[in-house]
Amino acid sequence: MKKIFIISLLLLFASSVNAQRFEDYFEDRTLRLDYTFSGNSQHQQLYVDELIALPRWYGKLQRLAEVPLRGNGQIIVRSKADGKVIYRHSFSSLFQEWLSTDESKHTQKSFENVFLVPYPKQPVDITVELRDYHDQVNATMTHSVDPKDILIRKAGERLVTPYITLQQARDTSRCIHVAYVAEGYQQHEMGTFLEDCRIAIESLFQHEPFRQMQDRFNMIAVMSPSSESGVSEPGKGIWKNTALGAHFDTFYSARYLTTLHLKKMNDVLAGTPYEHIIVLVNGDRYGGGGIYNSYTLTDAHGPSFRPVVVHEFGHSFGGLGDEYPYGDDDPMYFADTEPWEPNLTTKHDFHGKWENLIREKKAGLVEGGGYLTHGVWRGFENCRMRTNEEPEFCLVCQQALIRLINFYTE
Repeated sequence: MKKIFIISLLLLFASSVNAQRFEDYFEDRTLRLDYTFSGNSQHQQLYVDELIALPRWYGKLQRLAEVPLRGNGQIIVRSKADGKVIYRHSFSSLFQEWLSTDESKHTQKSFENVFLVPYPKQPVDITVELRDYHDQVNATMTHSVDPKDILIRKAGERLVTPYITLQQARDTSRCIHVAYVAEGYQQHEMGTFLEDCRIAIESLFQHEPFRQMQDRFNMIAVMSPSSESGVSEPGKGIWKNTALGAHFDTFYSARYLTTLHLKKMNDVLAGTPYEHIIVLVNGDRYGGGGIYNSYTLTDAHGPSFRPVVVHEFGHSFGGLGDEYPYGDDDPMYFADTEPWEPNLTTKHDFHGKWENLIREKKAGLVEGGGYLTHGVWRGFENCRMRTNEEPEFCLVCQQALIRLINFYTE
């Protein structure tokens, strides 16, 4: 027993000695990476658009080279001196989702994408990888960044969009920074926006595990005014001049509410403490969207606002997949590939998901999910990720969210 104890101490010591320290590689600033993803279902290209320096860093300070979820793509930062991976970030994008649509089979398009990484002290190589729905790399690009490059634009040092802190985390150095952003609210409607933010926060923290881990979240409200109230509804011929250019009918799906203007959105946020984004839309038409490690967007005045904002944050922050069927068209999940989303499985490689809950007879395998009737399984009959009427996240989703929150804050 004594020998085992000594070995454990030695392993712990070795781990601490080799642990990567943030201050060895990065400054307390953010490097914003603006990219253009373009192409069609057959060929994709990635391009650097612009590099921007922001005053502070609000992301993770530990486990820098790890990602909690695989996502549909990754940003990999390597030291140019020795090739060591010093930071890694995973994400999904509207571009990759669009690649599953029929339109991508006969049309080429480009999409804006914005990512945040800590500001390197020395030159680095940054690799962007996109993966298809079979988890194969279908597009990649590597570019070098010299942190002393005079053409890295500075932003967020002045003319910062007004914001207030809605909730301060217990430890702001080890927390999850969330920014609520106003879309379609004119200047005189900012009081309404702040009240909508408070409703959204109250709704989120009524759900476990957010309720028990509330003090790990820092939340602000960013008061970005729009010239007009409301939001664009292309299907009705309505186009509004708003701060973020959000609109319904994304990919011709009536209730899919998104913005394609990610540069504009991150310009609005420059200089504010943010990592995750929740955009509230001043409207009452049912709709929303959530893209992993990109943003949540939802209407704020419809009857389903409370459950929808929580559901969409389950996507954008938690990386949770939809658990309902939706016509079985344009599939995103296949039998030869395990979904990266922690609440769905094709049974291809179930290890590390919720088999512990099955052993404890707390969950099962219920067929149907990921928009498909067959071939994808979830853990429970119902969940907040399946219907708005279900009041809670199921135990599978709760377990996944706890693991994710711990990853960022412990």
